[in-house]
Amino acid sequence: MKKLISGLLCVISISVLAQGASQYVDPFIGTSNFGATHPGAQYPNGLASVSPFNVAFSADKLNKFEKDAAWNSRVYIKENGFLTGFSHLNLSGVGCPEAGVLLLMPTSGDLQLDAEQYGSEYSAEQASPGYYRTHLDKYKITAETTSTLRTGLSRFTFPAGQSHLLLNLGLGLSNETGGMLKINSNQEVEGMRTIGTFCYNAEDVRPVYFVARFDKPAKSFGAWKKMPQFHGVEGEWIHYNNDFKPYPNYQQEMSGDQIGAYFNFDTAENEQIQVKLGISFVSIANARANLDAEQAKYDFEKTRLLAQQAWDKRLDKVEVEGSKHNKTLLYTALYHTLIHPSILQDVNGDYPLMGKTGVGNIQNGNRYTVFSLWDTNRNVHPLLSLLYPDLQADMLRSMVAMYQESGWLPKWELYGMETQVMVGDPAAAVIADSYLRGIRDFDVNSAYAAMKKSANQQDNNLLRPENRDYLKLGYVPFDDEGPFDGSVSTSLEYYLADYNIAQLAKALGKNEDYALFSQRASNYHTLFDADTGMLRPKNRQGEWLSPFDPMLGRNFEPAPGYIEGNAWNYRFYVPHDTPGLIQLLGGNEAFVTQLQATFDSGNFDMGNEPDITYPFLFNYIEGQQWRSSAMVKKLIAEHFTTAPSGIPGNDDTGTLSAWLVYSMLGFYPLSPGNMDYALFQPSFDKVTLHLDENYYPGKQLEIKTNLTADKKSLPMFNQQQLQRAFISHQQLVNGGTLQFPQAK
Repeated sequence: MKKLISGLLCVISISVLAQGASQYVDPFIGTSNFGATHPGAQYPNGLASVSPFNVAFSADKLNKFEKDAAWNSRVYIKENGFLTGFSHLNLSGVGCPEAGVLLLMPTSGDLQLDAEQYGSEYSAEQASPGYYRTHLDKYKITAETTSTLRTGLSRFTFPAGQSHLLLNLGLGLSNETGGMLKINSNQEVEGMRTIGTFCYNAEDVRPVYFVARFDKPAKSFGAWKKMPQFHGVEGEWIHYNNDFKPYPNYQQEMSGDQIGAYFNFDTAENEQIQVKLGISFVSIANARANLDAEQAKYDFEKTRLLAQQAWDKRLDKVEVEGSKHNKTLLYTALYHTLIHPSILQDVNGDYPLMGKTGVGNIQNGNRYTVFSLWDTNRNVHPLLSLLYPDLQADMLRSMVAMYQESGWLPKWELYGMETQVMVGDPAAAVIADSYLRGIRDFDVNSAYAAMKKSANQQDNNLLRPENRDYLKLGYVPFDDEGPFDGSVSTSLEYYLADYNIAQLAKALGKNEDYALFSQRASNYHTLFDADTGMLRPKNRQGEWLSPFDPMLGRNFEPAPGYIEGNAWNYRFYVPHDTPGLIQLLGGNEAFVTQLQATFDSGNFDMGNEPDITYPFLFNYIEGQQWRSSAMVKKLIAEHFTTAPSGIPGNDDTGTLSAWLVYSMLGFYPLSPGNMDYALFQPSFDKVTLHLDENYYPGKQLEIKTNLTADKKSLPMFNQQQLQRAFISHQQLVNGGTLQFPQAK
């Protein structure tokens, strides 16, 4: 009777849970078309996740994309069909290979230690927030995974006979190698795996530590190691030549590049074995403590349920009325914005210090990692500031702590390492923007000091390496430009950072700094070429780059002056002073003509960041805001779908997804530091945003499309006609109702 009641309660709980917004999330969206997301079991902003790993070996062409055959930043690709395990440390939507390590693989039959031999085709995939399931066809094994913040839990259903669990520390997406393991018993193994070299840069590497446990004792176990190639007499005599050598019953430490552990079982038909694995960037002891704290028992259904509830708590901040198709697009996009940044500290508060050896500790709040700030400063952090200000506050505190530990704010921080990827000084934009949106519970004075350091230090500047030229000339010249520098792109990012420093200075009452940094931010004029209408590269002598092809770089080929784009992609990238740029381009009519030409000529790139605000810039011209609504609707229909290819390129840790969230809700932040949102037709009949009362005075904001008016009419807010096609952040967070004309 107790079992019956327990089962009924479980069914009722899951039934109620299914009514939350997580039911509309499809984790397979973005797993094709280089979206670089994964469908694995993921907890909101969790460090650990358990994803199928299917990018190793071509496997008789079962894998269309192989991780080492090209630049590949994905642990899972929908088109592939050969799986070699489930990785427990994964990144979502990044542009370079990293992590994808600690691979656990169930097998049956004869024991194989070579992943190319023990890998399997798979079928019957299912995925939802916090859960993944598939069937390993070769072995007739059903694999299910779920996760917590710092641990993963897998449940494998085996056929009758010999069965095995393999933990591979050699295989991974990371370009770093090396690991260590120690089998403690027939139910536990511990160790570490080295990761690093993100985007092939020679920066720090870090070990990720783990402890894995099984809910059933293995009949036998051992370690393995890939032996080197031997020649001559040695090659004739040695038993394992360029092959995997098993070490039965081995319980000493094993180290190497290609090592692993195996555990053998005799299983009955449909017998289940569960494996839980905890990770830490501090120590094996902390990994064990994380495992004990977050998964004291082996309770797969409860762990899965808690993950789904955590997702519903986040996603239900946004309620919408509309089609299932649009709900799937919206909630999957919101899901992808809530994976990174990820929690870094262990349950005891320990975390690795930024940029150096040592351990820090945090007792209040969370320490976060994975800050792809060149991307996310544009929309992810403003979105977090609006919907999840408590999360954003912790992230700001994390960024300030990184400065206090390393001497610099982050640019592209990963697991406590500064990877130095991309250009600009994006942390300044994130911090100032968040402060202006009302998030004040962080050390703003230390943050401001850090921002001024990066803005003023001329030499040995980690964030602004070109600062000496920039401060002297007012722009970054192309003279010493490398293939991944982009003098115009870098200059424009510095102008935006300086604008944000100016806005924060103004808010803090630092009037001299406000004037200084405002002047610096206006120097974009120095790169405007009136003859071409482009922001054009210039050398130290003030001479334009010649010959100059504004189309060069359209297909990601190197283009002097620009990074990840061409002159067209950067033509309107002065988000902090679009009205000033409009005048440079010849006024309102000329601006509309040239902006429209960007889309008509195919020079708008929906899959990358520099130009993603362009669809909303029509709002700056009175009477032309309807063009923004039309363009946004067109771009969503063309580039975002519910298929695996439904993200138009690398999601960049949620940046493209954040664009979609805002675009479907009907408002968009045009620039960090500018509190105005552009307004345009939303994708839903009604939207309700539940605001955090600890930060914002309004309890909720409603967005409706119920006005009977012409498409050129402006929206109404709280029954008052707006006088322009914008609304401020401060107005929105006071709550109320924003009404748009009905869609035609």
